[in-house]
Amino acid sequence: MVAALLLLAVPHAFATTVNFTPRLQKAYFDIQKLRLNTARQLIDAERAVAPDNAFLSYLDNYADLHYLLISEDKNAFKTLSAQEDKRLAIIGTLPDNAPFKRFFQAEIRLHWAFAKLKFGNELNGSWEIIRAYRLLEENRRKFPDFVPTLKSLGLLHVLIGSIPENYGWVARILGLKGNIQAGIAEIRTVVREEPMFRQEAELTDILLHAYTLGLSASQLARVREWPKEEPDNLLLHFFTTTTLMKEGKSSDAWQYLASAPQGDAYMAFPFLEYLKAEILLQKGAYAQALGHYRSFLKNYKGFNYVRDSYFKQFLCLWLDDDEKNARQYAEKAASQGSTIIEADQFAQRVAEAYLSGKINARQKVLYRARYATDGGYLSEAWKIVAALDEKSFDTQEEKCELNYRKARILHKMDKPETAVLYYERALLLGRKPAPGFAASSALQLGYIWLSNRQNARAKSYFQEAMSFKKHEYKNSIDNKARAALTALGD
Repeated sequence: MVAALLLLAVPHAFATTVNFTPRLQKAYFDIQKLRLNTARQLIDAERAVAPDNAFLSYLDNYADLHYLLISEDKNAFKTLSAQEDKRLAIIGTLPDNAPFKRFFQAEIRLHWAFAKLKFGNELNGSWEIIRAYRLLEENRRKFPDFVPTLKSLGLLHVLIGSIPENYGWVARILGLKGNIQAGIAEIRTVVREEPMFRQEAELTDILLHAYTLGLSASQLARVREWPKEEPDNLLLHFFTTTTLMKEGKSSDAWQYLASAPQGDAYMAFPFLEYLKAEILLQKGAYAQALGHYRSFLKNYKGFNYVRDSYFKQFLCLWLDDDEKNARQYAEKAASQGSTIIEADQFAQRVAEAYLSGKINARQKVLYRARYATDGGYLSEAWKIVAALDEKSFDTQEEKCELNYRKARILHKMDKPETAVLYYERALLLGRKPAPGFAASSALQLGYIWLSNRQNARAKSYFQEAMSFKKHEYKNSIDNKARAALTALGD
């Protein structure tokens, strides 16, 4: 009944076909390039001549997802979310023997799952994932040779397979089954066999490895080549930039950021200013970084990274020994913006610690070393900490962090044997006062022993990494440790 009423409210909205016309194919790929205005013009032109094409509703939703995830526009989220049920109902008019019916419905639910999770609506976002999973599983049973189903089903199998053990019971009760290896295989089947969705599937594959499973050398090489193959693709420039930054290769990332396409055809993307600021902070170019953080906040209308950007402005001034002006940004970091993501949670926690006098000038070297290491400026980072020892600091937490910083630098310098000693020391010192550093040390020790094929030893460290409670890196460390354990067959 609800679906029928919705359809009555949308004239000529009966989907009777699925037709990947050349114009709509171009719109699909323009969306992936973040050329949203161009894509929407193509969609509307096609709608004027063939309004009964279900692919239209899919593309409308696909464009909205990209806009919402990048803009974080709360008003647009409220307006556009009202379209979900209408689009689902339109696609629901396809015949049951059409394999695209459940596939498109599942895709739209997944789009809104990601959007709702982004905007802090975790409960509704989770239910969207469950509904999408069930639609995809049903589609696979009904149409086992329909390859597009595997694109998103594979993604869900990997994500569910990465759920930490203490939450696994929820997935089992709901009938959700995860398997990381099977999920990756499904996604790669789409890459091999389905040209239309090949790039999206390949991007999904590499994203999962970049943020959870770990990138191979060949995957990293592929990430570098992509923007060269599609110089007009803003999304690929962004993805390559963030992936290289995550891999500690910020000098290389800067080149892709600098060559990112611009112009009226592309949606506004102020977050690129934030990325420039991050790299400059890592290099120790504090005055330049400060300007880019301010430019980001001036043009950004979203809610994530606001506290973090104020905190980074505090750091730029504080690390440049401008204590007088730094404090006002610590106050903003403690009070303005959301705390949905780990970066903003960390910003609030450290800003409050500074304002309460728990952070002192002695710790500046640790922050300088941290950001230089994150950016891959390893020789500079080592110069910062090389002459320091535990006697240079007063608290056990500071001593723990010093050991962790030295371990990370040495590990990235490909000196794992020496890094192990510092990780072990950080793990010992941080069990109670610094669980985040202790958990991170255990995770890295797991990776080192895994690379040495000492699987039993690696497994014990991954389990230990997950055992630490209530620290700022809990979600990301648990996901990575769980993924590693699953790969080990645990």
